[in-house]
Amino acid sequence: MKADVPSADKPPSAGRPRDPRIDAAILRATADLLVEIGYPNVTMAAVAERAGTTKTALYRRWSSKAELIHEAVFPVTPTAIDTPPGDIAADLRAMVAAARDVFTSPVVAAALPGLISDVSADPALLARVSARFTDLFDAVRSRLRDAVERGEVREDVDPDGLVHLIGGATMLAMLQSPDYLASPAWVDSTTSILLHGVIT
Repeated sequence: MKADVPSADKPPSAGRPRDPRIDAAILRATADLLVEIGYPNVTMAAVAERAGTTKTALYRRWSSKAELIHEAVFPVTPTAIDTPPGDIAADLRAMVAAARDVFTSPVVAAALPGLISDVSADPALLARVSARFTDLFDAVRSRLRDAVERGEVREDVDPDGLVHLIGGATMLAMLQSPDYLASPAWVDSTTSILLHGVIT
């Protein structure tokens, strides 16, 4: 019998409470398969088999392969900046280093190209995925607001744009210069450009 699969433009409907053990097994199976066989070859059926569950259980939790993979790749989204407040240079370096650490993980490297393609083609899914990073954007806004009040940052600096610059620079470096990306020098150089710009 074919599993009842919800449409891709709406999240799974609420049902009985999710079993965290099944969730963990599914996410672990997804991450393992991504590294082993690559994004294009990962299917909901393959994940269900590896996790010891059913496709119906997967679709009860995630509306699509892309949404499942996003959560497997980014199981815990950052909600705060760990550096002590009061030093925008340290804040920026922490943001850049955190992005570097995420993008150099094997599971992210395996998933990102296919994930970007699938999520970009589905606005509703993109909105749900983006919503997982709301707390991170709020943390950046808070640090920039404090830095503006201390006179360290111009008032017109866009916090969302800052996050986009860091993420975009990291993704491009992952594709073009992965060895350099893994080095502390990349973090230092990128932080310096963000902090000081290019004007003498």
